[in-house]
Amino acid sequence: MTNKQTIALVTGGIGGIGTEICKALCRQNHRVFAGYLGAEADAARDWQNQMLEDEYPVEIVAGDVSCFDSSSQMIAEVRERLGDVDVLINCAGITRDASLRKMQSQQWQDVINTNLDSVFNVTRHVVDGMIERGFGRVVNISSVNGQKGQFGQTNYAAAKAGIHGFTMSLAQEVARKGVTVNTVSPGYIDTAMTQAVAADIRAQIVARIPIGRMGEPADIANAVAFLCAEESGYITGANIAVNGGMYMSY
Repeated sequence: MTNKQTIALVTGGIGGIGTEICKALCRQNHRVFAGYLGAEADAARDWQNQMLEDEYPVEIVAGDVSCFDSSSQMIAEVRERLGDVDVLINCAGITRDASLRKMQSQQWQDVINTNLDSVFNVTRHVVDGMIERGFGRVVNISSVNGQKGQFGQTNYAAAKAGIHGFTMSLAQEVARKGVTVNTVSPGYIDTAMTQAVAADIRAQIVARIPIGRMGEPADIANAVAFLCAEESGYITGANIAVNGGMYMSY
């Protein structure tokens, strides 16, 4: 690793979990880019202004991570503006829930494209540079439901399980080059998405969590920042579960 300030990209960076990851990486002294969809430009600028008010100097960059060419253009813009990406957090994700008997092909494809294909689409464009420089951190955000499955989420669970397969395989390819690749698997996190769930359903979810509460976005960000630290270079191919004990394995 050189003495230059490292550059980090967080896809889905303006979302609830993405925001806290951006803040944590800023505190770790990375130059941080938050990725967003082009259609979210106004929201992204408002988000950036709020981050600046809170003294987090985050840059924003547009790109459709479900598209290989758009991902390439996004990485090229980051490189042109500040330099090569040293730390990549693949955080972008969506849900399109339905039981398999009712799921439409587009619901399946949208989730696979955004949640799983995106990990390849973005990582492919930064991994060569990480190898050449002898340092890199890739952290892929999966989900507890990728580990245990969930009714009505065959698409989401398949994509999130696939993410860790990607992690373990790429980790083996780049381990001797100073690049680590890890997964963080959140449980139920208190974000706008879960706040939209009916109160009685939320109560049922919390009742199944041994710690007795939903997680906070900062709980995920802290795990991500730990994996991104230079001192964490001996951890690779791992899955860090941050789910309050909702699902335990080894």
